[in-house]
Amino acid sequence: MVTRRSLLAASAQCAALAAAAPRLVLADHPGDARLVFVILRGALDGLAAVPPYGEPRYAALRGELALASPTSTGGALKLDGMFALHPSFKNLHALYGSRELAVLHAVATPYRERSHFDGQAVLENGGTAAPALHDGWLNRSLGGLGNAREAAIAVADNVPLVLRGDRPVTSWAPSRLPDAPDDTLERIMDLYANDALLGARLRDALATKEMAGDAGGGARGDGQLGALVSATAKFLAAPDGPRIAVLEATGWDTHANQGAEQGQLAARLGGLDAGIGALKRDLGDAWKHTAVLVVTEFGRTVAVNGTRGTDHGTGTCAFLAGGAVKGGRVIADWPGLTERDLYQARDLKPTTDLRAVFKGVLRDHLGVAAVTLDEQVFPGSAAVRARDGLIRSA
Repeated sequence: MVTRRSLLAASAQCAALAAAAPRLVLADHPGDARLVFVILRGALDGLAAVPPYGEPRYAALRGELALASPTSTGGALKLDGMFALHPSFKNLHALYGSRELAVLHAVATPYRERSHFDGQAVLENGGTAAPALHDGWLNRSLGGLGNAREAAIAVADNVPLVLRGDRPVTSWAPSRLPDAPDDTLERIMDLYANDALLGARLRDALATKEMAGDAGGGARGDGQLGALVSATAKFLAAPDGPRIAVLEATGWDTHANQGAEQGQLAARLGGLDAGIGALKRDLGDAWKHTAVLVVTEFGRTVAVNGTRGTDHGTGTCAFLAGGAVKGGRVIADWPGLTERDLYQARDLKPTTDLRAVFKGVLRDHLGVAAVTLDEQVFPGSAAVRARDGLIRSA
């Protein structure tokens, strides 16, 4: 039975949703390319996620955080003669074997300080200093996609900086409130039928909710990907859905009790691995057109600190997965780990600018012109050449 109180409550809930939700712009797509951009907030330890087990000084410098070699039971998962994956990365290792994962090491943005806030700002605004740009490079790239109205969605409570800007995008996150009954929603739709603004927004919000399906009831708030991955796959797999999605996961700031094969970081890596595995499964045929780019704001120190963790560093790793990716390789201009090789005698020295990776994916996967990348998406970055060969040729 629908009571006056429940109708008013549901009406208020839907009105707020309609007023706050950005309009979902559905695409007239020139192709099937999908891009998922995953931000790991807190600074991932790249030497733990992708240990350079073949580096002579690795085990001594890492101490108790050094992972067992690939020849040991439960040790790291071998990639080549130098690099391995953390043992939590079972799905990623399988993707590497099927040439659907490229691992990038010794990467960083141009940022060289150690503030999470500023580091994430540079990662997302695509500049060289945190205050320089107030919109995101991924939003700016939407203007370089020809005449297509390419849709992008942030699968998060709020739109991250990387997607903020002049181009219309939308956001979605699982509701913390119980769903209103269908007949109540029908009454509310009738109520707002003649309201040009709220009526349209409400229809868009309900269409997005329907596209998300059962994923809308998933838990959130623990900083993990969880149900967000399932919803992302539903959005991207839909014929009239968005083609670009941004997700974020927190909890990568491992100052204390980081762990090695087991522990705090291993659990986080396992969650990331499960999420990417689920994304491939749930995307189905759309996976072959998908690139998933996983990045973090900076790395962590090479040496262990006094609380059995690592402190803020510089160089780290990134992952590029998907059926559209030219994988099965580690891409690294490896700087080494001798004292003279380290950045400021404490960090992995970055040798690859992440903007080169972003440019390569945007150019070769989404078709953004090189001049647009150099002048508009990443202003003043002509000296940073797009990385070639990240995406499979058609």
